[in-house]
Amino acid sequence: MTAPAADGIASVGAHGSVDETVERLKTLLSAKGVALFALVDHSGEAAKAGFEMAPTKLLIFGNPKAGTPIMLASPTSALDLPLKVLVWEDAEGQTWLTYNTAHYLQQRHGIAEEFAGVLGSAERLANAVAVAT
Repeated sequence: MTAPAADGIASVGAHGSVDETVERLKTLLSAKGVALFALVDHSGEAAKAGFEMAPTKLLIFGNPKAGTPIMLASPTSALDLPLKVLVWEDAEGQTWLTYNTAHYLQQRHGIAEEFAGVLGSAERLANAVAVAT
């Protein structure tokens, strides 16, 4: 299940809860040797502030050997690198993986086509996790 991309944002539906999906993504990142720089638990922090929020977690990940050449070629790309995947639950209980599309990042920062494969990593990882059960 895939939601239409809007303004450079794409989403793919996942099986299981947000926590299960996050664990699958963390396992895949580790298996591929990709560093998980941060895991932001938006819903957990919202609860601490007295708000109710559906499960929502942001994973920030990358590989400095792959990302640094992009930032050297286009310094503003550091606004969007390392890459991110948002794992969240909608009002119907469906879990989604949402990310910036490679095309959007290329256009936004004037990044050369030679880096498209690196920028497409979030999409490939999200799709791999979405189909995993």
